[in-house]
Amino acid sequence: MRILLIEDNARLRDLTGQTLREAGWLVDAFQLGEDGFEALQQVPYDIVILDLGLPDIDGLDVLRRIRKRKMSVPTLVLTARGAVDERIDGLDAGADDYLTKPFNNGELIARIRALMRRSPQAVMPELIVANVVLPLSGEPARCGDQVLDLAPRERGLLEMLMRSADQVVSKRKIEHSFSEFGDERSANAVELSVSRLRKRLEGVGTGFAIETIRGVGYLLRTTL
Repeated sequence: MRILLIEDNARLRDLTGQTLREAGWLVDAFQLGEDGFEALQQVPYDIVILDLGLPDIDGLDVLRRIRKRKMSVPTLVLTARGAVDERIDGLDAGADDYLTKPFNNGELIARIRALMRRSPQAVMPELIVANVVLPLSGEPARCGDQVLDLAPRERGLLEMLMRSADQVVSKRKIEHSFSEFGDERSANAVELSVSRLRKRLEGVGTGFAIETIRGVGYLLRTTL
């Protein structure tokens, strides 16, 4: 999952970004609303976390632009504006949820997971391919009664392949999914992640195999 964080306070931006990355998610963090909105037009984010008190443009205006463009990305507003009428303004402008500063990191993670469960992009609560079940709530993947111990990048790769089971997923798409702004991943990094995922799944009885399509990408082929 990839998150867009727009927050003007540098320390809070860094701490929040670290919390989200430790939860296993990619994060692109920006100080300015204009920069964040430009990024949103380039990348299909799963969640937007938006501060209202931005230095260049009010966060509510960013939110209105998002909804005016018919972008349905779930948006969580983080702000020090705690008055009821201000919360109402945020929800009326198109926010899906509202969290007042200071906030607990555990609650932030829980609210993000709740938004993903309600998102039209996550109609299914889990992905099932052959013998593997991958909950979209962030719970561990399973193969039968066995829990699959996957690193965050391995889990993200497995999710991409399961979403496109029996179809080729290009290397470029995987590289893009793995990268944050200013931190582009190489094709070698993708190959390493695929190799590690294969080793994690060896002998588990998944009912599928990850095939390399030379010069193109990877294919999760069901074998049952």
